[in-house]
Amino acid sequence: MLLEFVRAHTVLAPVAFIPEVKLRQAEEPIALWEATEASGDEQPPPFWAFAWAGGQALARHILDEPSLVAGRSVLDLATGSGLVAVAAALAGARPVVANDIDPLSLAAAAANAEDNGVAVQTLEGDLLDTDDKYGVVLAGDVFYSREMAGRVLPYLRRAAGRGSLVLVGDPGRAYLPEGLVRRATYDVPVTEALESCTQRRTSVWQVLS
Repeated sequence: MLLEFVRAHTVLAPVAFIPEVKLRQAEEPIALWEATEASGDEQPPPFWAFAWAGGQALARHILDEPSLVAGRSVLDLATGSGLVAVAAALAGARPVVANDIDPLSLAAAAANAEDNGVAVQTLEGDLLDTDDKYGVVLAGDVFYSREMAGRVLPYLRRAAGRGSLVLVGDPGRAYLPEGLVRRATYDVPVTEALESCTQRRTSVWQVLS
């Protein structure tokens, strides 16, 4: 059911900044959001239907430097569309787990993995109070609110303290914390209807314990 909804409301096409990856994206954000709420239940915004700048930067970085993830277990935290998880799998990561609290997001991640011919496991739920260990933890665009930043940063720092490589992609969101190590910066094309611009300078940061 959810997979069918994702496929019916998106168009599969290569991501301009990461042409190695095909992604199911919505052509009209507001119309899609209204469609998700057609059942009468309030739904979160369809973050899963777009290639956000932080995820694009992370995906580009790991595809350009596959040794970061190849042969290692990877968690894509708050996966959204699954773009980063798919890129990690293409770069040789095994296994790759895409996590989100939104079932539609996980359906999108599964659809995008299938469309790109890679294996990605999906995991629904809030992991921010857990301590499972992965070789690499990836997170794109997670510092968009004070509440989210306040919860996700301790989780990422704990993961780094357990020995995980922790990388985040961020286009200068308001709550990006200090003390991160910049690894790369890209000028990423974005959806003007969502970002009020056509390009955002976006960095990949390493989180330390």
